[in-house]
Amino acid sequence: MKTEAENKQQPGFDSLSLRGRTFRGVVINDIMQKTVTVEWERRKRNKKYERYEKKRTRVKAHNPENINAKKGDLVEIQECRPLSKTKSFVVVKKLGEERLFAEREKSLEESKVKQKKAEHPAEEKIKEELELPISSKFTEPEILRKPEEVAPEEPEKIEEAPEEEKAEEAKDEGS
Repeated sequence: MKTEAENKQQPGFDSLSLRGRTFRGVVINDIMQKTVTVEWERRKRNKKYERYEKKRTRVKAHNPENINAKKGDLVEIQECRPLSKTKSFVVVKKLGEERLFAEREKSLEESKVKQKKAEHPAEEKIKEELELPISSKFTEPEILRKPEEVAPEEPEKIEEAPEEEKAEEAKDEGS
């Protein structure tokens, strides 16, 4: 006869006892060895506005070789003892693939590119300058030119009054 502890153990998990909570989510990252990042959406009550807001939960889970979940798969995970600093879940089942996962990832990448362009208009200006012909790029502004090359400004000429006017002004002052 099997005891309850033996019934809780799943094949392929060695002596790992599963207990606690069970979640269903989508694998969003499978780059790490034997580890996947699983994400699912939940609704959280906002008391102030008396509404619900969508929140996402992301956890790392052990990915056994017999299940081998990939990015975009819908999986069921269950809590177990801590396997590492951040990993306390194990992938129990692969339920299938998430619909429209690839399209969502593609649109997310496109939006990131658009945001970068909007944030850095100066970089685009520099790229445009690099594409200009060489002759227009390397013309020196007046400030950088040598003083000899800059045309000297002519001083203003002050016209002197004729002698008759000077004599009249002198008479006016003397009287």
